[in-house]
Amino acid sequence: MITETDRLLALDIAYTAVVVPLRGEPRWLPEPQELTGDLAEAGACFVTLRRERALLGCIGSLAPRRVLGVDVAHNAAAAAFDDPRLPAVTLLDVVCMDVHVSVLSPMAALPAHGWEDLREGLRVGVDGLLIEVGMYRATFLPAVWESLPSPAEFLDALWRKAGLPPRVWPPGLRASRYRATELGAPAAELRAQA
Repeated sequence: MITETDRLLALDIAYTAVVVPLRGEPRWLPEPQELTGDLAEAGACFVTLRRERALLGCIGSLAPRRVLGVDVAHNAAAAAFDDPRLPAVTLLDVVCMDVHVSVLSPMAALPAHGWEDLREGLRVGVDGLLIEVGMYRATFLPAVWESLPSPAEFLDALWRKAGLPPRVWPPGLRASRYRATELGAPAAELRAQA
């Protein structure tokens, strides 16, 4: 369970990782030995940046590769400056930027033998989902359920994201589910912390 102290620190780390390069300084990462609690443990997260409701960037890790606090900073900077779908974040964006950190649970295989089977096995509003087959791979965080509330819509959009034919179950497709602990803050709270 992420404490309120860790939540605030994770959001501050994400915000700092975006603001520091905008000041013309090199990208910043916290020192792992200075982190405590859950932020000092290996972890995986996604960082989503929004200005009002518009997506500014979203990048993440599906499996732990480094301590969580460093993963937050790395993914925040990548979401701000390296998301290939969107232009880089600007100082004007930062003034109105909301930051959301989704801390992922470990992946768990979701046994399914077809699209309908997978649809029936999903927990609406709870599961994040990763699908993989050959070079095709895509994931949706549990927060995506807010905009795609039915399992069929959720899966159809995930199939499109992966580049797979609609509702076709390719041989060898693997599905894994995970949960996410959502940490978020609106721009005003982030500026007050800074």
